[in-house]
Amino acid sequence: MKKISILGLFIFALININSCETEDEFLFTTQDPAGFVFTNSVQSNYVLSNATSSNLGERFTWGNADFGSPTNITYELQSSITGDFTDATVLDTSIANEIAMTIGQMMSIASEAGLDDDPDSPAPNTGAFSVRLRAYPGDTGNGTEAFSDVLILNVELLESTDSGPVGPMIAEVGIVGSGYNNWGAYADGFFYTTGMSDVYVSYVTLVDGEIKFRLNNDWGTNWGGSGGNLVQDGDNIAVTAGDYKITVDLANLTYTLEPYSWGVVGSAWNDWGSAGPDGKFYYDYTTDTFKKGIRLMDGEMKVRFNNDWGLNYGDTGADGTLDQDGDNIAVTAGHYLITIDLNAGTVTVDNTASILGIVGSGFNDWGGAGDDFALTEIQEGVFYGDLVTLLDGEIKFRANNDWGLNYGDTGADGTIDQDGDNIPSAAGPARVWLNTNTGEYSVLQF
Repeated sequence: MKKISILGLFIFALININSCETEDEFLFTTQDPAGFVFTNSVQSNYVLSNATSSNLGERFTWGNADFGSPTNITYELQSSITGDFTDATVLDTSIANEIAMTIGQMMSIASEAGLDDDPDSPAPNTGAFSVRLRAYPGDTGNGTEAFSDVLILNVELLESTDSGPVGPMIAEVGIVGSGYNNWGAYADGFFYTTGMSDVYVSYVTLVDGEIKFRLNNDWGTNWGGSGGNLVQDGDNIAVTAGDYKITVDLANLTYTLEPYSWGVVGSAWNDWGSAGPDGKFYYDYTTDTFKKGIRLMDGEMKVRFNNDWGLNYGDTGADGTLDQDGDNIAVTAGHYLITIDLNAGTVTVDNTASILGIVGSGFNDWGGAGDDFALTEIQEGVFYGDLVTLLDGEIKFRANNDWGLNYGDTGADGTIDQDGDNIPSAAGPARVWLNTNTGEYSVLQF
C-alpha cells in the first residue's frame, strides 16, 4: 500500500467572532459543541473503489443547532482537504438532520487531494479529509451561522489490478417488509451490485405481504411505489409468495419484480415435477453462480427455469456444458452440490460435497418422516436455506442425513457445537444461515 506524504490535516479550534460593519451587519457565532455535534460514528478506514461508487459511503447525522428562537434551519455539509476549511467545499444541504455521502463523492475528494488507485503511480492511495456542518437560520446563509465539530475520514483507494473486473458485491440497499422480514425483525434482504451504476439486483424468496427498499437497514432513506416506479417514502409494494428477481434502478427510480428460480428436476429428485417442486438453486454473489445442495436418487436430472419446461438445460455429451433442451444428466444416489454458471454456460455436479441439513422434531421427526432439509453451501463454509417450514419442537444440523457429524447449540449462545444440545424451534417459515467458519448460525422466523 502506498502511504500518503502530501496530505496534511490541520484542525483549528472554532473561535467566537463578532463583528459589526457600518452598512451590512454580519454576525458570526459558534455553537456549543454539546448541542450541535455529529451523532454518527465513523469507520476507522473507508475502502473506495469504482465498482462500488454508487454505494453509500457514510450517513452523517447530528443534533439540532439552536439559535435561540424558533426558525427553520439549513444544514450544509462541508469537506476540506487541508483540514482548516479555508478550502471548504459544500457537498450537500438539508433541512433535516442527516446527509448521505456516496463512495463516489469520497473518491472525488480523494482525487482532488492527489490520491489515485494506480499501483505504479508515485501518488499515494491512502489519505484523509475532514468534514463539518455549517448551520444557519432560513435559506440564505447571510447572517448568524454555527459550525459543528469536525470529523476526519481516513480513506483508501482500492488499487487496480490485472485480475479483471470486480464481480457483484453486496449493496447498501435492501428489502424490508411483511413480505420478507416482518418489517425488520431481522436484517433486510440483500441486493447486489451490477455492471451498471445505481442498478442493483436481488434473488429472493418472498411471502404474501408488502415490501419496500431502504438503505442500511434504516428508515432514513427508503423507497416504495407502484407500477414499476419508485418514490422516496412511497407506498408499500404488495407481493405474493414466491421466488423473485428484483431489480431497482435508483438513478431513474424504477423497479421490476419478476418470478425467477432455477431448479433441479428429474427422476432423481421429484419424478420430473409430479412429486413436488424443483430443488431451488441459491445465488452466490462471490462467483456469480447459482448453487444447490441436494440429496439425489439413482436416475436422471435436468435444470429448468421457474418449474416449467419452457426453458430447460441438460448436458449433451456429458462435457459439463449447459445445453438448452439437452440430454438428461445421469446421477447415482448420493449428496450433491450442483453449480450452474449462466455466464459461462457450464454445470458442475459434485458428489463429494458434505451437505448440511436440518433434522429434528421441529422438521422431520428426527429423520423418521423424510430427508433432512438440505442447506446449500453458497460460499465455502457458509450454508443457507429458505423457506423451511418448521414445527414446534427441536432441531439440529447434520451432514448427509447421518449422525456422524452433527451440530447443536450448547448454552443457547448462538454458536454451533459439535454433538451439542438441541435447538428449540417454533412453528412457521424460517430462513436459516449456518457458518462453519465462525460457528455462527441463525434461524430467522417471522
